[in-house]
Amino acid sequence: MAAKQKFFEPKIPEILLNSGHKMPMIGFGCAASNMPPLEELISILLKAMEIGYRHFDTASAYGSEEALGKAVAKALEMGLIKNRDELFITSKLWITQNHPDLVLPALKQTLETMGLEYLDLYLIHSPVRIKEGVDPFKLGEGDVLPFDMIGTWKVMEDCFKLGLTKSIGVSNFSSGKISKLLDSSTIPPAVNQVEMNVNWQLRNFGNKTIAQHRGPVGRGDLFIVKNGPIKSVEEFWDGDM
Repeated sequence: MAAKQKFFEPKIPEILLNSGHKMPMIGFGCAASNMPPLEELISILLKAMEIGYRHFDTASAYGSEEALGKAVAKALEMGLIKNRDELFITSKLWITQNHPDLVLPALKQTLETMGLEYLDLYLIHSPVRIKEGVDPFKLGEGDVLPFDMIGTWKVMEDCFKLGLTKSIGVSNFSSGKISKLLDSSTIPPAVNQVEMNVNWQLRNFGNKTIAQHRGPVGRGDLFIVKNGPIKSVEEFWDGDM
């Protein structure tokens, strides 16, 4: 009798965060300039899980939290994953909520939207605060509000202590801002998510916070295969496909 065929199960390398939890080193970004309809996006996310993605990065500002939550539930129903713990899910605190009084309600709303009990990583999306309802790309006088970075981070620490997220971190922070957080924090940021590719290189943050890179092949008009020193995908991968 022929032996039962064993299918290859892809395993993405992981990195150990300072929180003690492991994070897959390759993630599926859930942001898009033209977000697909809900059901189409759910299908896309399920396909990503099917081919091996286990790390998914969303944010309240992206408009994809609901779809990701529904995709997780569907994946469990279909048997694509055995339990929620197989996934690493990141979301982010939007800049209109960068205030100590707004952090916990924002995270609870994210969890409700996604139908989850916890996140694996919760990030401060950017080190700035603006008024609710303001277009961040068309800021007027008075639209930018004072940002209590230390106070906001203290409540991020509370979210961690409450078990609502397994790790906490930041996004788009400079090394100087990271240093200020480290000087006053009880729980250091596990991650600083920043854009990085061959056109936009950031090498040294000077601390043990993991630099998580988004946009490794650029984005839009900055797509490196189109407008950068690399002219083909084969060249990007050094010819080894």
